[in-house]
Amino acid sequence: MHSIEIPAGVIDYDETGTGPPVVLLHGLLMDHTLWDRVLPLLPGDFRYVRPVLPLGAHRHPMNPGADLTLPGQVRLVADLLDALALEDVTLVHSDWGGALFLTARGLDHRVARQVILPCEAFGNFPPGLPGKMMALTVRLPAGIQLGARQLRIGWLRRLPLLYGQMARRPVPGELMRRWTEPVLSDPGIRRDLLSYCRGTFDKAALIADTEALRRFQGDVLVLWSPDNKVMPPAHGHQLAALMPRARYAEIPGAYVLSMLDEPEAVAREIGMFLTAASAAREPGPRSNSR
Repeated sequence: MHSIEIPAGVIDYDETGTGPPVVLLHGLLMDHTLWDRVLPLLPGDFRYVRPVLPLGAHRHPMNPGADLTLPGQVRLVADLLDALALEDVTLVHSDWGGALFLTARGLDHRVARQVILPCEAFGNFPPGLPGKMMALTVRLPAGIQLGARQLRIGWLRRLPLLYGQMARRPVPGELMRRWTEPVLSDPGIRRDLLSYCRGTFDKAALIADTEALRRFQGDVLVLWSPDNKVMPPAHGHQLAALMPRARYAEIPGAYVLSMLDEPEAVAREIGMFLTAASAAREPGPRSNSR
């Protein structure tokens, strides 16, 4: 793992390969290992960067006073891209939808393309039954610790209120233990997670910030899982319709975490998108080369 300091604190990230950068994001109480099954199946000639965002499974508490509300986390992603000096980025969203708002904030100048897997969008913050359960948990005394311990129990984890609607296939216990260890062992990590979860979510503003994606002019793959019950299937179609150069595709049979349920299918779709974008960048006689 590598580390880099940004205004909010130290961010860990995994990096492999060389070439145009592809930044793979994750959701709440997850880290970069969410992509472990997909990464080896993606095409070479790209630089894959997997940051560990301060969403509860990170190892370093952020600086005291850092803004870790939704707007602060959006700024944090932009600061990370700046600190790594990444250009021509393909930004891959999953579960957490905050980075969709880079365009609304005028912070997407380093982002050339986007891949949008099932994630929060429009007014769906916090999303579905798992999101509502998390919103309740963070308002209870020691609720975070209680919720994290429940996620470590296989049969409880598979309930719809927890992870039953997040992944069709059971999430391995060792992966969940890794994701929950920081928030169970470090009060600073709990503080960071609570700072995000207890922030306000203005539905009208969230919808407006999502619709600002109309201004995004790069290529987009919306890779939705229509069988999931947390991120509405209609949102995938709506996101694709917003952006002038978006294409919609589906991963049938998967839930929100399609990279765990169907890693081969996810890698195939993302790989085709990346190689098509790479071919379009190559000099040649094509009139549509970028």
